[in-house]
Amino acid sequence: MAAITMPGLIPGLTRIKTLLNVMGNPQDAYPSVHVAGTNGKGSVTLIIAAVLQHAGYRVGRFTSPHIHSYRERFSINGENIDAALLKEYLEQIKQYLITITEPSFTGVTEFEMLTALAFQYFKDNQVDIAVLETGMGGLYDSTNVVHPLLSVITGVDYDHQAYLGNSLEEIAFNKAGIIKPEIPVVVGMMDNAAYRVIENIAQKKQAPIYNAENCLVKCHGSPSISGQTVSVKYADFDIEQVKLSLLGDFQLNNLAVATTALMVLKEQGYNITAENISQVLPHLHNPSRMEFISYDPPIILDVAHNPQAARALKQSLKSVFPDKQGVLVCGILDDKDSRIILRELGKNCRACVITKPESERGENWLNAAKQWQDLYKNKKLLVKEDIAGAVKAGLDLLKPGEYLLVAGSFYIMDKARTYLMTNRAEL
Repeated sequence: MAAITMPGLIPGLTRIKTLLNVMGNPQDAYPSVHVAGTNGKGSVTLIIAAVLQHAGYRVGRFTSPHIHSYRERFSINGENIDAALLKEYLEQIKQYLITITEPSFTGVTEFEMLTALAFQYFKDNQVDIAVLETGMGGLYDSTNVVHPLLSVITGVDYDHQAYLGNSLEEIAFNKAGIIKPEIPVVVGMMDNAAYRVIENIAQKKQAPIYNAENCLVKCHGSPSISGQTVSVKYADFDIEQVKLSLLGDFQLNNLAVATTALMVLKEQGYNITAENISQVLPHLHNPSRMEFISYDPPIILDVAHNPQAARALKQSLKSVFPDKQGVLVCGILDDKDSRIILRELGKNCRACVITKPESERGENWLNAAKQWQDLYKNKKLLVKEDIAGAVKAGLDLLKPGEYLLVAGSFYIMDKARTYLMTNRAEL
């Protein structure tokens, strides 16, 4: 009997294809949009799915990782899967795995099992379309078994180098693995070297490229803590001064990518209007992506877990708080470039509390404390292993007029967000 699941990240699509074959290939039962990229995948899939739902379609959305519960990864029309139903699907897939008798099949990884679960859940609930986010990379990601209507690459930057490569060209090559022959691909802003790799692969596969830089997204005035006012112009979509509830300069790029993708879907026959977009943008919510838990004092959560995301967050906070400084609570995984992340996030912060991510990849969490001391010798540093304790320590350090920023890893957000939400009335 084959093992059911294996730990870790193991490249290859053979395992997931074997499992899906015995399940009847549920991923082929509905059309899909496939989204990869270093940053912005969550926001882009959120916008695309929400607009399609507003246009009257039944939309499945598969994302990763989660903040509080695995349920967050599987949603239909914005509603997460029921806990009991999720358990039923897991048991169902385990039964499928038991039936596989091929000697070479040794099981699937956790993410492969979750991917198969999403495919089956969306089929059983007869979605009109699914919006699927890669877990990591693209070429060997377990979601890369679909034949989508559209591929999307939000951007390329340094992250997961141990798996994706040490150069932008190598990382771009991996993410471009989702490009399919003659299937359109939307490409977001990125370094020219990365873009050339994607362009070359798209040309070889005769996949039309839609560059999101051609979608004009303009911010009017300065953003506030409740959102930003934007205009969007691209082909048939002409939207004047509507509120975008997602904060951050980087969300303008994400909106351009999502709008371009929606236009491609419109060209393919989907009934999507500018009104659908304008009605959705003020009501989007993406937990732990420049999320305000409190406005007085300002408390922001953001999973800025790589250098590009940290730079974007730093700039966005400067736009919202041009005259404020903050206190940083941060936990970073061992395989991330913690020095650059801390360098970026620390520029606007007066003090830092380093904490331990809840992951086996966070065992060397104290390295971040040493790096903070090297980078900012004159800025205060506290070390708190307990995440809730670290957040409380950060709050205690706050002075009038400052903000608290909790950032660095998905693996600190569950405890940090729960603590803050539970104690919000007392903040």
